Parts: sequence; structure tokens; C-alpha cells
Amino acid sequence: MNNKKLEECFASLVEKAKKCFLNSRKTDVPYIYIGMATCGLAAGAVETKAAFAEALAERHIEAHIVPVGCLGHCYAEPLVLIDNPGFPPIYYHNVNPGKAGALVRAFLEEGDPLFEYVLGASVENELIPTVIAFPRFNMERRIVMEECGLIDPEDINEYITKGGYSTLFKALGLEPGEVIRQVLASGLRGRGGAGFPTGKKWKFARNASGQEKTVICNADEGDPGAYMDRTIIESNPHQLLEGIALCAYAVGAKKAVVYVRAEYPLAVKTMTTAISQARQVGLLGKEILGTDFNLEVSLFQGSGAFVCGEETALIQSIEGKRGMPQYRPPYPVQVGLWGQPTVINNVKTLSFLPAILKHGGRWYREIGAPDSPGTAVFSVVGKVVHPGLVEVPMGTSLRTLIFDICGGVPEKKKFKAVQIGGPSGGCLPNDFLDTPIDFDSLTQAGAMMGSGGMVVLDEGNCMVDVARYFLDFTQKESCGKCTFCRIGTRHLLGILERLTKGEGKEGDMELLEALSREIKEGSLCGLGKTAPNPVLTSLKYFRDEYEAHLREKRCPAMVCRALTAFYIDLDRCARGCDACVGSCPVEAIFTTKGQKKGIDQSLCVKCGECMASCPREYDAVRKVSPPELAPKIERPPEAKKHDQTDS
Repeated sequence: MNNKKLEECFASLVEKAKKCFLNSRKTDVPYIYIGMATCGLAAGAVETKAAFAEALAERHIEAHIVPVGCLGHCYAEPLVLIDNPGFPPIYYHNVNPGKAGALVRAFLEEGDPLFEYVLGASVENELIPTVIAFPRFNMERRIVMEECGLIDPEDINEYITKGGYSTLFKALGLEPGEVIRQVLASGLRGRGGAGFPTGKKWKFARNASGQEKTVICNADEGDPGAYMDRTIIESNPHQLLEGIALCAYAVGAKKAVVYVRAEYPLAVKTMTTAISQARQVGLLGKEILGTDFNLEVSLFQGSGAFVCGEETALIQSIEGKRGMPQYRPPYPVQVGLWGQPTVINNVKTLSFLPAILKHGGRWYREIGAPDSPGTAVFSVVGKVVHPGLVEVPMGTSLRTLIFDICGGVPEKKKFKAVQIGGPSGGCLPNDFLDTPIDFDSLTQAGAMMGSGGMVVLDEGNCMVDVARYFLDFTQKESCGKCTFCRIGTRHLLGILERLTKGEGKEGDMELLEALSREIKEGSLCGLGKTAPNPVLTSLKYFRDEYEAHLREKRCPAMVCRALTAFYIDLDRCARGCDACVGSCPVEAIFTTKGQKKGIDQSLCVKCGECMASCPREYDAVRKVSPPELAPKIERPPEAKKHDQTDS
């Protein structure tokens, strides 16, 4: 390999990129960075951006608006960073169009930062801000997400200016075997859920016989509440592309496929743009950086089947077949896409590679836990004050992640459990909050690392209903190939549905346990083998809730509709207040002789709208389980339903 030619090509590439990037930036004008990943768009970032543009034009202020990805603080979207000369870069949270206009007027024109809107600040670093002093970042260790929310994801020149693709340049000067040795030394384990050693997988693929080896990036993220892979693609696609190129070079592949579900339109658009840009500057295609390394990357849009997250089902999908898991061996590294050796890695796994090869395998292994090196990216959602994306070293405790980093449970409610590992993960109660986050510790506790989805539950959640919810998802997503999975999960779901309706039978809990064990043992792929986890862990740690549903026909959390009832506390109900009347969709609320309100239990559909609409100072609507405990208030003959009186 001609290292001199490689150095010349890369030096020329960097020089052109810096020139293009620096020519597009000025140091003496304000820069407004707006988070416009999916979470930002959902919160109204498009309207916020338009409001900034309009306010700047009205006041004749020169400033640049830069769309960026997600910083991870999804609770604060639309999140805006304003880098105003003379001030440190300042982050503003929940910036709606009104706040945008106020910030232009007060901060950019008058020099008042409006501290009441401030979330945090960072330290200036010439043209590109770097997060330093910012809420919760001192508790994180960002590798994959280091640049997420800080750079324009559709500007390859900015990525290169910040050192992007320098690891690929470095790797192309090494033998492929040396790249694999660095990955082996790092101890990197696959972040798609299985945790298989990445370097070992690459070694198998490198040694496999086959002329057309392929790398597949698995971005088929389908867990409820999980959006790590989508956010990484939307925020820093070139980091992923660089990781794909490093993998392809190491294993001897000339083709790569990014498998993204079609429900991620922004991720599809961003990655398509990144591939095109990389090809235009010679980082993809033939003779990359003047070497004999060739790589073509294409994007494949999956149709949203959860089971296609399993690697053999994903391969079937790309080949135009129904996505169904296949028996292994042979494994994809031996016989994969179109019958050729194929390496399949998750988005996060591949995105770690530029940093690993830049700093060395030993550097990475020193981060995290001994048997689970590195960091983990989690989407923390549910009953938590600051939901969003968090990247922490492996070995960080669940307590630190949920309470110290994400703010704990809101509204002074008690923590009940955390469901970790996606829909097939386990529900861990308060006693497990000090469990370190790593592959082995979570498995021992009855949960799993999974791809990184985490749902926090509080005292208002019913664990029987939670198990039913997740099993309903996995049952619907079963491909139907295995009898144990196809029929077994249907039976499990049926029992759980009966319990939530107060129709459980003696022996149901024992049947749930027996069925769960058989489904785990008899299913072919990971979907079936892990589907019973929410049932088994909730049964183990919250058995009293199952017994209440079964024997007392009562839901302790008062979530299951069939086992709850709403009523109005007449001592708190205000005479003449009709706030709840208009909210009831079935006219179940009537006026008593004392000019207070009552609920007709025969009509009530238990939607809870009356409780939501009752003025806080009265707080008169109550909930009770079992329904028989609700006070009986007769509906006066003159208080008939409106449709009856109208007729």
C-alpha cells in the first residue's frame, strides 16, 4: 500500500473540507443551533426555526441558524444553543416561537441572556461549541454521542474539520488484521442486545471463504420507547459511515447495507445524504483515498417488522423474502446475504469504532466494567423527570442513571420498577436499583441489556397490565414460525388479559410460569426466547399484585378498567360546578338533588376524563378497586340522559 499517496489524498481532502467549512462560517456573528432531530421536530422545532428567521429579518440582525441533531435532553426540546460573541454559548430549553422572538430581541439585540430560559452553558471553542459545563454531562461519558446535537448532520465538511474520517485514514495504513486486533483488545461487545464480542465476529468473517463479503448495519430499531439508533443516525451519520468503512476494510468486504426501518423518514433522509456526500468526496466508491480499498454503501428500508432485528430475519428481508429467523449454524459470518459471508453489527457498535481505533483498544477497555467494557447508550422514558438519551460507562448503577442523571420519579411518587431491555426485558424492582448496568449483571437479575431501551415505572403502574402490554407487543410481532412462540405467547396473553378483567382462575399463575419456561426453551430466535421475561420477572417480584387480581378481583394500582370504578366525593364536590359534565363522553355524570354530581356506574366507561377535568381545588373525583367499593348514588328520575330527554 502506498502510504505517501494515502497521506497526500487525505491531506488534500481535509484541506478542502476546512476551506469549505470555514468559508461558510463567520466568527463575529451569532450562531443559533436548533435541535431538529425527530424529538425536536415533534416538539415544534420547525416553527421555532421559522420564528428565529423572522425575528432576525425584522430587526436586521445578521446571524446564522444551524440545524443540528439531538443532544439527548429530549425533555427540553426544542433545545436551542445560542453562541453570541462576547458570551459563552448558552443552551435554552423548550424554545417556542414566542421565546425565539424574545431571545432575538433581548439577547442578540440588547445583550440580556434571559437567564429564566437558560438550561446550561458550554465553553467556547472557536467556531464549534463543545459541551463542558452542562447539567448531568459530568455524570456521563460520551463516546458515541460526543458530537450529537453539536454539529450539522448534513455537512460532511464540518465532520471532517472536527477530525472525522481520520481514523479511516489511519486504518488504511494498517493491515486489516491489525484493525481486528485493536477491536479484540478493546473488548467491544455488540450493542444490538446479544453482546457477542465484535472482534471475534470480525475475525470469523475475515477468515471465511467467499468472494463477496458484506457488512450490514442493523438499524431496525423496534423496541417500544427506544430511539438510540435513530437519533445517532439523525445527529451524526458520518460517524456511523466511518465505522462501517472500518468494519468493511477489516473483514474484506466491498459492499455494505444500512438496514433502516421506513418509519424513520428523517434517519433515511439523513443517511442517504451522508452516503451521497461521502461518495462525492471519495470516501466511498473505488480506490478510497488513493488505496485499493473499494466500498459501496446502499440503504435498505425495512417494513417495520420487529422480528427483522434478528440478523437472519433481516437477511431474509433484504433478499425479498418474508422476514423469518433461520436455523443456525451456519451463522451469517459463514453464510449470510446471498449465501456469502456477512457481518451484521448494530448502529452503536459501529459508531464506537472511530474512537476505539483513534485511541486504541486498551483505552476503550479501561472504560466501564471488566467484562463489559465501554459505555452504553440508553433511552430512558416513562415515569422519569428528565427522559431522553444518556450515555454512561458500563457498570453504572440503575440508581445513578434513573435518579442522579435523569432526575428520578416526578410528582413525588414512589419508584416501582424499571423495565429494561426492550419488550422482552425484565421488570426489576427497587431492590435492584444498585445493580450495575452490564450484560452479565442484568441477565443474572432476570432482565437483559437489549439494545438500550429503559422504561421507568412508578406506583401508578400495574405490573400485571405492564406484562400484558409488552406481551401483546411481542405476540403480535411473532413471525409465527415456531409453535412455542406463535401459540404459547397467545396463551400467555390470554391469561394476562383474563387477570386484568378479574376473570382469572386458580392455577393461572402456575400456568404462566410453566408456559413461560417452555416458550423460552422451545423457541428458535431471541424474540420467543425472551418474550416471557416481563411475565416471569413481574411474577417473581410482584406476585402480590397477581394474587390481588386473581383472588380479590382488585387492581392495587387501579389501572385495570374492569377492576376499578370512578365516583365523586360529595363532601368535596362543589355545588353548581359542571366541569366534569362536559368532559364525560357517555353522559354518565348526573346532578343529584343536592346540586352535586354523581356517576352512573352502568354507563361509565372509566376513561378518567372526569378526574382530569375536576378543578384542583376541589379534587372531588375518586378512584377505587374493586368497583363494588364505589358508593352507590341513585340517579334521580329527572336526571335522565340528554338523549332520552331530547327524544
